[in-house]
Amino acid sequence: MKFILVRHGKSSWDTNQTDHNRPLAPRGIKAAEKIGRWLVSKGYLPQTVLCSTATRTRQTWEGISKLVPAPTEEVFVSALYGASPGMMLKHLQNAKSGSVMMIGHNPGSAELASIVLRTPPQSLQFFRFPTCATMVCEFPNNEWKDINPGEAHLLDFVVPREL
Repeated sequence: MKFILVRHGKSSWDTNQTDHNRPLAPRGIKAAEKIGRWLVSKGYLPQTVLCSTATRTRQTWEGISKLVPAPTEEVFVSALYGASPGMMLKHLQNAKSGSVMMIGHNPGSAELASIVLRTPPQSLQFFRFPTCATMVCEFPNNEWKDINPGEAHLLDFVVPREL
C-alpha cells in the first residue's frame, strides 16, 4: 500500500482572509504543478485523495490534479485542517484503495511523516517538511486499518526547489 503525503504549497499572506481561506501564492501554484509532474514521472499515482478543506490545500490538489490521472475518489476532510498526526493517521487508516494521497498542513504533516517511517531520511528538509514537500512511502500491510507508526518504508521524498 502506497502513501503519498503532501504539504500544501506556499500560501498568500493576504491579511483580508481567515487562515482557512488563504489561497496559494503564485509560487505555491507553480510548486503544486511541479509536484504533479514529478509524481507522474515516478509513477506515484493516487487512487484516493484525502485533502484538507482549506483553500490552499484544495488549490494544491487542483495544481497536482492537472497533471495526474483522476483518482477513483477525492475526499475533502475538514478534520485534516490543522490536524494532529494522530488524526491524520486515523483518516489514513480508514482508506480503502491501495494508493492514498493526503494533502495537509504543518506541523501535522511533518510529524506524521516522521512517525510512519521505519527509518526517516537524514535530511533537514524532511524534518522541516517545507511547503509542497512530498513523501512517498509504502506500508507492508494489506489493509490501511492495520497500519501502525514505524512500519512504512520510504520510497521517495522531494521538495519543489529540487525539481
